[in-house]
Amino acid sequence: RKTFEAVRGAKNVIIHFYNSTSTLQRKVVFKKDMQGIIDIAVAGAKLVRELTEANQSGTNFRYEYSPESFSGTEMDFAVDICHQVMETLGATKENPVILNLPNTVEMCTPNTYADQIEYFIRHLPNRDAAIISVHPHNDRGCGVADAELAVLAGAQRIECCLFGNGERTGNVDAITLAMNMYSHGVDPHLDFSDMPKICEIYERVTRMHVYERTPYAGALVFA
Repeated sequence: RKTFEAVRGAKNVIIHFYNSTSTLQRKVVFKKDMQGIIDIAVAGAKLVRELTEANQSGTNFRYEYSPESFSGTEMDFAVDICHQVMETLGATKENPVILNLPNTVEMCTPNTYADQIEYFIRHLPNRDAAIISVHPHNDRGCGVADAELAVLAGAQRIECCLFGNGERTGNVDAITLAMNMYSHGVDPHLDFSDMPKICEIYERVTRMHVYERTPYAGALVFA
């Protein structure tokens, strides 16, 4: 409810809600079985839809749901809970929901994560009513590989950060990922033509340093 108060008057808003679905967190954090975790997700979806329909500010809302710790979740259960959330939100091909699938603490290798994404996509009912998004972490140092293989497996959207400046050891680096795409003839529609300027702004506003050997942007790239 606070979220909807905060975005009142905004033109375009993504309402992102999530709950953990992994085997371990079901047992340790929630102390619930699979149905109990589904109940949490469906209740959240119902509330979000009610608040959206009650909002008369003219805002264009889009929904996003994450089965947090997706990579530690049984794939059939991940499919089931996401499908029930989609049904509750009334997702359609014309108005799809974003299903965001995190590789939480990067517990999977890139190839395994890609296999999970592919399995999820192949088994998701009403596939056209979803945008498949990925949220790679970088705890194993493989965030870029996670994202690239996930896209090859069918993902359509990637949540990333400049220089990987995300949780713990970071999320996938938007610059490395985009420049890798560009080097293979794929236009990422991001402008990194003035890399030194981007580095300068990043270092100024975050007070962190761009490591000299950072791909594409580090000082030694130009040495």
